[in-house]
Amino acid sequence: MKRLGAWLCCALLVVITCGCAQPKKAVNEIELWHWMTDRQDALEALARKYEQETGIRVKLSLFAPSDSYIQKIIAAAQANVLPDIYGILDKKTIFASFIKAGLVADLTSAFEADGNAWGKRFFVKAVDNNRFAVGNMDGVKPGIYGVPLDVSTVQMIYNRNLLKKAGIATVPATFEEFLAAVKALKRVGIVPFVTGFGETWIVDCFASNYAFNIMGEAKVMATFRGEVPYTDPDWMAVFTVFQTLAKKGAFIEGIVTKGNKYAEQDFALERAAFSFDGSWGVNIYKSMNPVLDYGVAPLPALKAANPMRVWGGAGSSLVVNALSPNKDKAVAFLQWITDTPQQAYLSEQTNNLPSNREASVGISPILGDFAKAMEQSTHPRVWILNEDPIVVEAFDKGIQSIIIGEKTPAQVAVEVQKIKLRQMGKVKRP
Repeated sequence: MKRLGAWLCCALLVVITCGCAQPKKAVNEIELWHWMTDRQDALEALARKYEQETGIRVKLSLFAPSDSYIQKIIAAAQANVLPDIYGILDKKTIFASFIKAGLVADLTSAFEADGNAWGKRFFVKAVDNNRFAVGNMDGVKPGIYGVPLDVSTVQMIYNRNLLKKAGIATVPATFEEFLAAVKALKRVGIVPFVTGFGETWIVDCFASNYAFNIMGEAKVMATFRGEVPYTDPDWMAVFTVFQTLAKKGAFIEGIVTKGNKYAEQDFALERAAFSFDGSWGVNIYKSMNPVLDYGVAPLPALKAANPMRVWGGAGSSLVVNALSPNKDKAVAFLQWITDTPQQAYLSEQTNNLPSNREASVGISPILGDFAKAMEQSTHPRVWILNEDPIVVEAFDKGIQSIIIGEKTPAQVAVEVQKIKLRQMGKVKRP
């Protein structure tokens, strides 16, 4: 991903330097590229409906998996042949690079027209994922640059039947209660917890939730600025969460090498009582085990002073090519597909959370529980500051080492802080 990011930056420089014109496209056709294999059939049906209503054909092109899609977008940006509508699957700095290269339209005026009629449809946190605020660290003109197609939250999931077998009557709300549940589950031979800790983003998500709970957002941001070291007692407490869970036998065997799709299979097949996954998992669980009886809740809090936040916001977002001659038609289609009837259809067909708040009224109870956390959600794309990627990599891999017993929290804290100081010497942070 880092190499792709570097390649992308070079590609965008070529686009800016060349200033080539966008190829001509059919007046009554707009082109949309996406990566969402689970939504292709539903999108095709909506495209046909839109053509019947408006006479505008929406040409859909699916490129999967996501890594292939990313490479396709990079190549198209370099050749200046991006479609009218597409998505950017990368961190916000890369999103900003596309904007500054003139490849993404500013949609603020469309969102705010007619008393913010379009903007009011969405969960605020979903729009914030695509918003660049005043004084943003990326140097992008303040505005809204993407349209959320759906939303997601990442939370703790629990199997009601397995908890019942272990005599656990209530879902753990505190870390101490969770440790007691782990003990009860192990006593009857049930694996307590599974997730895809082989993917570092999940490690980072889990850890940042506890960091916000233990020390609050302000202190986390102060750490990113270099004002608080990773050897601080609060960060030590974050690292110790993983050591404690490992020593208590909470984790499924091989958790640090397990990809999330395999963790989702484990939970769907009732091989563990708890998991940590996103709302997209609902569709997977339904397909693998239609009778699975499960619920969703935030991670058990370690401290009562700060809320347990969850990662959430726009699950999939689409942008409009600023160079497209059909830009207005592209915006009109995105307004149509995010209206309540189309959003309700997408949610029903794909079991994804709609970005339109009104469309969330008729969703399934389990999706509704995921949706309830949207207003308390957070995400790196809406933080005022993000940590240096090199530091994040060391942080996440350090936690993996703690889980398998290779290193102690103190050792990882010292190592991460050394890398932090080294990176601060290279890059001046705001």
